[in-house]
Amino acid sequence: MQLLIVDDHPLFRDALAGAIRLAYPDAVLHEADGIAAAAARLAEDRGIDLVLLDLSMQGISGFDGLVTLRTRFPRVPILIVSGHEDPRIMREALQHGAAGYVPKAVDKATLTRAISDVLSGALVIPPGLAEAPAAGPKSRKAPLPERIARLTPQQLRVLMMIRQGKLNKQIAHELQVGDSTVKAHVSEILRKLEVISRTQIVIDTAALDFEQIHNAPAV
Repeated sequence: MQLLIVDDHPLFRDALAGAIRLAYPDAVLHEADGIAAAAARLAEDRGIDLVLLDLSMQGISGFDGLVTLRTRFPRVPILIVSGHEDPRIMREALQHGAAGYVPKAVDKATLTRAISDVLSGALVIPPGLAEAPAAGPKSRKAPLPERIARLTPQQLRVLMMIRQGKLNKQIAHELQVGDSTVKAHVSEILRKLEVISRTQIVIDTAALDFEQIHNAPAV
């Protein structure tokens, strides 16, 4: 297992690396002090399984760092480890394609569990976030058929299997692709459908039959 820690504070990188090594002594850890260094490392080493990313770094505005890495390396899941605990920021990070969000204040057990969950293909949602009201005026989602239409044919197949309750490993086997590819598809489905969990995917699409999904107009 290879992990990349991206944070511009050396002391926090050391602390995070120490916590990870206790839980995963055989893990190979890489470090980067910014997005440019992180992108260079990811381009150089395609074996990295997970990025742990701080949102607040010098020279980075908002979610620009997250979006940059997600765009250039869509198959590598990103777990946000941030000092921000605002539910709105957490929710937006997930909507921008993060595979999970962990506040820096959590204990080591919660952090290592989050890493394990993301590596297994799950979306890590901070406790209570799903129930927390969104800050400010609610943004209007596009109608569900329009959001469905954003999906590629392969993402539609993955969506069908999620609705059937299949795990990432089962989906990967049926589609004859790697686990990382399935994780990337799931992250994109969450982003395009504007939801934050697999459960919400199932709930939101429950009223649609397979023909409606299959025949959704392309965009």
